[in-house]
Amino acid sequence: MAIGKLFIGRKVRELRAASNATQSQFAERIGISTSYLNQIENNQRPVSAAVLLALADKFQLDLAELSTGESDRLLSALAEALSDPLFDNYAPSLQELKLVTQNAPGLAHALITVHQAYRRNSEQLASMDDRLGRAVAVETTPYDEVRDFFHFVDNYLHDLDTEAERLAGELGLRDNSRHAVLADHLERAYGIRVVYQPMAENALRRFDAESRILTINPYAPAETRDFQAAVQIAQMHAAERIDAIARGAGFRTDEAVDVCRIGLHNYFAGALIMPYQSFLRAARELRHDIELLAARFGASLEQVCHRLSTLQRPGLKGVPIFFARIDRAGNITKRHSATKLQFARFGAACPLWNAHQAFEAPGRIIRQLAETPDGVRYLCVAIQVNKGLGGFRSQQPSYALALGCEISYAEAFVYADDLNLTDRASFEPIGISCRICERVNCASRAVPPFRRRIFVDPDRRETTPYRIG
Repeated sequence: MAIGKLFIGRKVRELRAASNATQSQFAERIGISTSYLNQIENNQRPVSAAVLLALADKFQLDLAELSTGESDRLLSALAEALSDPLFDNYAPSLQELKLVTQNAPGLAHALITVHQAYRRNSEQLASMDDRLGRAVAVETTPYDEVRDFFHFVDNYLHDLDTEAERLAGELGLRDNSRHAVLADHLERAYGIRVVYQPMAENALRRFDAESRILTINPYAPAETRDFQAAVQIAQMHAAERIDAIARGAGFRTDEAVDVCRIGLHNYFAGALIMPYQSFLRAARELRHDIELLAARFGASLEQVCHRLSTLQRPGLKGVPIFFARIDRAGNITKRHSATKLQFARFGAACPLWNAHQAFEAPGRIIRQLAETPDGVRYLCVAIQVNKGLGGFRSQQPSYALALGCEISYAEAFVYADDLNLTDRASFEPIGISCRICERVNCASRAVPPFRRRIFVDPDRRETTPYRIG
């Protein structure tokens, strides 16, 4: 669509009404067809420069005044904002823009305000870049794009999932023979030989296409070695499907496409090792005991939690859960939620959430009954895990895995046993992040919430140095 043109339908209608003219009469006076005037008045077409000049000449009005209608200005401003390269893969029609500005003007204003802030920050960072002589990243990263992609497909990809399940059945994967089956399939189907050999810089896997050798680090945990073999199968078996999904996702950069492919390889590998229907049955039978599920499928706790978050097959859905991986600094490095609880996109998570406590009790399941400000209650489970290879000098980053469900599903989890699910006092108040949490009396608050006034009394000090209005 053309951007930057002027849609002044309301003003033209007002001008015509003031002159007591029909559309036909008015169109004739400014030298255009009646149909064109009708389209202008309904904001289906912008006014041309010739029409603007005719309106100024015939009615002696300031051209600037013609664009003062609120809806018309809003429509033009929204169209301009959406023309930014940031929205390269979205080209709204005029009708879509009209629906937003006419029916949800507050939303349109909010989007324009956000875009303006983005532009200002970009310009400031660009200026800083010139002064410092270095690049400053101001746009969404490829990693963020891919994370959003998985979020908006509900962390479930039907074609990949069902194909991985079909292949698992064909291979006859069993828990006690998975390693041998995966390695044998790679050699028989693709002529790829699996060898185990330490690699530099803590590498887990390396494939040499010329020699057809897949090298896997023998110091990695057994479940990691199996997963890396499954990733190689994904690259060979589902290459076309994965490429079609990644290329069809509308990413803005090739880097995002490449990152997405990695995510899709991992998705296929997880679905191969933990086939959907057998994993769903086991989750129900074991009441979502992640340690028992890990033992049954020869997978890591993280692999199990991640797989639980993908059980969104139409007609055969699992319990809707949230899953996140958090590092010691509070950064959420993986996240998905099929519940009402949605993680903050920016900033740290609520300090009252039990995920943070997991670091204080390594390897132990931490349980929490929690309630968010909207009144929804949850069963939350967290456990600290280490990743990396064995050995004294190897890096072993530590993470907390957080898993949970809305309280109406809690009986399906072994972790709900002996907890009082009916007593409201059993539920701890938590938020999403301090910047958007509306709780006014939280002693753990880090910063005031947006859009709320604060009051400072120099003669009174509580847990925070201000009151929230």
